[in-house]
Amino acid sequence: MQEPEEKKIALELLETEQAYVNRLHLLDQVFYKELMKEAKTGKTVPEEVVKMIFSNISSIYQFHAEFFLPELRKRMEDWNRNPRIGDVIQKLAPFLKMYGEYVKNFDKAVELVTAWSEKSPPFQELIADIQKRKVCANLTLQHHMLEPVQRIPRYELLLKDYVRKLPPQSPDRGDAEKALEMIFMVAKHSNAAIAEMERLQNLWVVYQRLGLEDDIVDPSNEMIKEGPIQKISTRNNSTSEKYLFLFNNMLLYCVPKVIQVGAEFQVHLRMDVEGMKVRELKDTEFPHTFLVSGKQRTLELQARSGEEMNDWIK
Repeated sequence: MQEPEEKKIALELLETEQAYVNRLHLLDQVFYKELMKEAKTGKTVPEEVVKMIFSNISSIYQFHAEFFLPELRKRMEDWNRNPRIGDVIQKLAPFLKMYGEYVKNFDKAVELVTAWSEKSPPFQELIADIQKRKVCANLTLQHHMLEPVQRIPRYELLLKDYVRKLPPQSPDRGDAEKALEMIFMVAKHSNAAIAEMERLQNLWVVYQRLGLEDDIVDPSNEMIKEGPIQKISTRNNSTSEKYLFLFNNMLLYCVPKVIQVGAEFQVHLRMDVEGMKVRELKDTEFPHTFLVSGKQRTLELQARSGEEMNDWIK
């Protein structure tokens, strides 16, 4: 008798879960534990840094090793009598929100490993020593750290496949479909958290470049476009270099600072986007020119190309 397709996928889920728990064990019980032990001696790296590198890996490891893997194993042993895994995955799904923190912290964690490997030879040596062990399979710490980031998409793929292969009358259909929906929501939640964090980080960098003016720093602003622009002076028919930052609610018309201590730009004018009008000007002397008129004032600006001008207008 050939195994039914859905059972093969459920077994693959169990096998990959076992391998994943081994990887988590390596991260939490070997790398984290040993680096922490060294950090406590005060010679290699601060304890805080080790904690930041591994984020909440201990909670993730315990959850998978003590709850999800045993539940799954029990299910597969009992498959012939009770062929279902949907309900177990439903129990798992809410806990996957724990991954949000780990995934958000991932880039920073990898940066810390690199920075401290350069700064602290004993730190680098200890990592190299662990990486030489058989359990590491010739892979770097960074490679192992990536595993939890890839795990949720892997659940999603396996479960999608499982649902597709289930016979229509399977007793697991309802549960498995609901489980897939829950996993999908968690994956979305995790991606949204990362996107929001990146948006805020980028926004903060822009605010620093502008000198952190109180009335400009607002976390809800969205940065749309920035770039150099020429300001046309109709009085003496000349242009001067300026810089624009366009947000969802305001346009900042800035002057690049000659001596860059602290801020990179000085804000000369802040225009509200509300009520603003923008149109192209047909000027033979100054091509790629457009007019921005708002409540505060009107600016005649020149872009470097027709394409760039259209970008700004849009």
